[in-house]
Amino acid sequence: MTKPAGRVVCDITISADGYSAGADQTEERPFGDDGGDGSGAGLHAWMFDTPDENRAEIDRLNTAGAFIMGRNMFGPVRGAWDRQWNGWWGGDPPFHAPVFVLTHHAREPQPMDGGTTYYFVTDGIAPALARARTAAGDGDVTVLGGATTINQYLTAGLIDEVRLHIVPFTLGAGTRLFEGVPPLKLEQVTSRAASQVTHVTYRVLT
Repeated sequence: MTKPAGRVVCDITISADGYSAGADQTEERPFGDDGGDGSGAGLHAWMFDTPDENRAEIDRLNTAGAFIMGRNMFGPVRGAWDRQWNGWWGGDPPFHAPVFVLTHHAREPQPMDGGTTYYFVTDGIAPALARARTAAGDGDVTVLGGATTINQYLTAGLIDEVRLHIVPFTLGAGTRLFEGVPPLKLEQVTSRAASQVTHVTYRVLT
């Protein structure tokens, strides 16, 4: 069987102790106690405060042919879709490609401006990846998060490359990358330090 041309990568910002979100997440503070106001500005200050310094990494975030995210990353709505929530990113999300959202509750696809369409997948991580691979063609599939979703894909051995943006503070609690994931052997591909973050890319060895 021919291996698909595109890679499956994950791309996520974490604290120095491995958390992608702090404790006490709410709709008003989706990243919880994240070193800032809970909006993500603490963990993701490197994107907003020094974008020029990190332009290559920011631009690479949205170059995949398709994306996967968990429902918690998509938004705060839980259970049945009792309100029309279309993500945190407004009417023209930055993805400009199909986005497959993992959920236990069925929903019709939601097209957005700019080429993004959200597809809601109820039958698990492997079917979501199969659909994303088909949509991406020869392009990469990026698993955006959150950490719980990435951990599921890592545990299943479905990630080829791990891209981390490590910020220089600790959170001590919250949602942690690699939590419950069996030991992995990683090969460092790139590493670059900037003023507010260190970007590290690992290849997952099999």
